[in-house]
Amino acid sequence: MYRFLLSRQWVIVTLVAVLLIPVMIRLGFWQFHRHEDRVARNDLVARNLKAEPVPVDRLTREGRTVPREDTWRTVTATGAYEPEREVVVRQRLGADDKQGYFVVTPLRLTDGSAVLVNRGWVPAGADLTTFPKVPPPPTGEVTVTGRLRPDETTGSGIRDKAGLPDRQVMLINSADEAADGLPGPVLGGFVELVGTSPKATGRQPEPVTEPDHSSIGVHIAYAIQWWIFAAAVPFGWWVLVRRERRDREAAAAKAAGAGAAEAGTAEAGRAPGGIAADAAGKTANGPARRPADDDPAPSLAPAEQMAAD
Repeated sequence: MYRFLLSRQWVIVTLVAVLLIPVMIRLGFWQFHRHEDRVARNDLVARNLKAEPVPVDRLTREGRTVPREDTWRTVTATGAYEPEREVVVRQRLGADDKQGYFVVTPLRLTDGSAVLVNRGWVPAGADLTTFPKVPPPPTGEVTVTGRLRPDETTGSGIRDKAGLPDRQVMLINSADEAADGLPGPVLGGFVELVGTSPKATGRQPEPVTEPDHSSIGVHIAYAIQWWIFAAAVPFGWWVLVRRERRDREAAAAKAAGAGAAEAGTAEAGRAPGGIAADAAGKTANGPARRPADDDPAPSLAPAEQMAAD
């Protein structure tokens, strides 16, 4: 009944189905773990944004990588900007998704160390090879408040490029700025500016928007989809098997019906031929036909006629 399952074609189909099930289950758990990571990240961001500000040198120091649990933590720093060492970061989007630059200005702290401050976004000009027009930072001593961020690296998905115009970079990286000649210790990571005291006057770069920590994405929906696909594989395999069995039974019944019809036609063809042959044989070899009553009498021979006369 199901011997066709041992055919080469059905063995391959079955093996593929068996392999697809664990793969789809694993993909579902991968998406589920991504959902969990997103939820944990949202909780971390929300918690750190609501935390009381702390001095930046309490969470980072020279050459230190900002740990994940301190990312987005609100920090403060007091010092003076050094606009002559300011750089712009290429290919960054503003609030309206337009291409432009982030403006990164070192802030020299009272202890002589420096921290990079992302002051915000400015639009790109017509000529990308020249330094854009950037509003100057406040002069004198200021206290900045911002979100602590780790150094950007190529591992974060941003491609670094060589041969860029002067004072233009692709990544915000404290080690790179220190290597480019920024004097004194440079604290690891950077500060994403939120506010300045005293408040800056005049036009300033557009502030970087607060990170999204409410949406959870579509990972849980993808996980459910993969698990539904995994459950549908054996059901689909069984449907195909039943359909194959019905098709084979229908084909066998059709073939049997066609054979019976051919046999009946052959038998019917032989019967008329035999009857005709028998009739012909009896006509040729059977007794002479009896004369009918209205047949004319046979003529007498001449001798018999004379005797009769």
